[in-house]
Amino acid sequence: MEIAFTDKDTYQDIFNPEGYLNTYYHPKTGLLVVDGFLDFALRKLHEAFAIRCVKGKTLIDIGHGPTIYQDLSACESFDEIIGADYTDRNREYYERSLRNEPGTFNWNDVIQKVCDMEGKGTVEEKRKKLEKTVKKTLKCDVLKKNPLEPLVLPKVDCVMSLGCLECACSDLDTYRNVLKNVSSLLKIGGHLILTEVLNCSSYLAGGERFSCLVLTEEFMRSALVETGFEIVDLEVIQRKYDKDQFNLCNHDSSLFVLARKVKDVN
Repeated sequence: MEIAFTDKDTYQDIFNPEGYLNTYYHPKTGLLVVDGFLDFALRKLHEAFAIRCVKGKTLIDIGHGPTIYQDLSACESFDEIIGADYTDRNREYYERSLRNEPGTFNWNDVIQKVCDMEGKGTVEEKRKKLEKTVKKTLKCDVLKKNPLEPLVLPKVDCVMSLGCLECACSDLDTYRNVLKNVSSLLKIGGHLILTEVLNCSSYLAGGERFSCLVLTEEFMRSALVETGFEIVDLEVIQRKYDKDQFNLCNHDSSLFVLARKVKDVN
């Protein structure tokens, strides 16, 4: 289902963290749990950090939304994680989740999966490690040349963005520019980690429908190279058709990419 582009101010006004989490991450009925994306993302993130040894001083998690699962492996490989998101509600919910405040989404089963993959630690130990490593979350607008404007931070070792950029862009040219904007935060030789849903035009969350930019694997490969990246790892998983689930979000596959910045592109 195609709809008009959802701009950033609409996200600020109506995006509901709880509604989104219940729709997509509920342990039994969540769309991204049922279709296998969450396990796929956890596995690929573990591979990136623990096996491919992506590490360094600082990682920026752009467009984290209300989720924390994406930082569970990263917190073992970086001295600090800086969160970044456009909406006030998401940044507030993210911080509350890091503190495991009552009433926030229960990530314990997901945390246990990550501990099992790493072969060490308990849920409580992982939570403490994560809370200690994530230093803050900042206002972020990926449509700006400096997404963290007015702040100017030293270039970092890794930028990660899961399921965000396709929602922020109205067309493919904008997406390429957003990749350049995000790249400006990275050192040469630093790593970019992305997940995107492919061939998706919209998704439903909290009773509201939001637009999504239709992306393909072919476009993603070319756009990354054109914006100064070398692809280290790229994997796509297909999704089985289910009428009710496709009404919620109509992507047919999901993509994970790990890329290394090799040059600046203006």
